[in-house]
Amino acid sequence: MASKRFVGAIAILAFVLPVVGMASEFTVGDDQGWTINFDYEAWAKDKVFQVGDELFFKYTAGRHNVFKVNGTAFTNCTMPPANEALTTGNDVITMATPGRKWYICGVNDHCANYGQKLAITVLEELASPAPAPSIPTAPASSSPHGIFGSG
Repeated sequence: MASKRFVGAIAILAFVLPVVGMASEFTVGDDQGWTINFDYEAWAKDKVFQVGDELFFKYTAGRHNVFKVNGTAFTNCTMPPANEALTTGNDVITMATPGRKWYICGVNDHCANYGQKLAITVLEELASPAPAPSIPTAPASSSPHGIFGSG
C-alpha cells in the first residue's frame, strides 16, 4: 500500500519538478565576463534565451558599462545618453519580452573597435505542461500490521 503511494508521489514530482525554475541565468561571456576582445556572437550562438531568463553582466565597475540599444545603435555602436548606462559591474537584466535584444559597452571605443557588444533573440516562455492527472489512492489498510503489511 505504502509503496503505491510512494510511487504515485514520485510520479507526480517527476512531472512537476521540470516546471519549477524554468528561467535560466546566463553570465554574459561566462568566466571572461563583459570585456573587450571576446566573441559574444559565438558565445550566444548555442544558447536559447527565453522570457524570464536573466543576463548577468559582470565586469570591473568604471572599466565598462552596459547599454540596452536598438538594432541600428548596435550596428553603428551609437551610445545612448550616459544616464541610461548600467554601471555596477554586476548588472542583471531580466528578459521581460520576446524578440531581438542588443547590448553594447559605451566606454571609449570598446563596442566599435573591440567587439564588446551582444545581440540575442529571446523566445516566448515555454508553455507549462498540463497539470498531472490525479492519482486515486486506496483507502488506508485496517490491517493490524499497519502500512508494512504482514510480510
